[in-house]
Amino acid sequence: MPSSVDLGNKLEKVVASLVKSGRYHSKSEVLREGVRLIHERETRLAALDAAIARGATDADAGRVKPAQDVFSRLQAKYEALAKDRGQ
Repeated sequence: MPSSVDLGNKLEKVVASLVKSGRYHSKSEVLREGVRLIHERETRLAALDAAIARGATDADAGRVKPAQDVFSRLQAKYEALAKDRGQ
């Protein structure tokens, strides 16, 4: 489906510069890359939102551990790793 877009002067100059430099072969290629990057970002944000929702559900249900217990376990783990490596 063809689209017509108004990027404004500043973004139009950016697109033109990218095409002129040879980095992209056309304005359409620049715009497709931009939309692809936005799609990737939106996908990552949706996954993050889902993870936050799962965490909130777990917290509400009491499926949590005190932060100090987690920190102590991690500290012991990494101290043991350092010791094994002779550091």
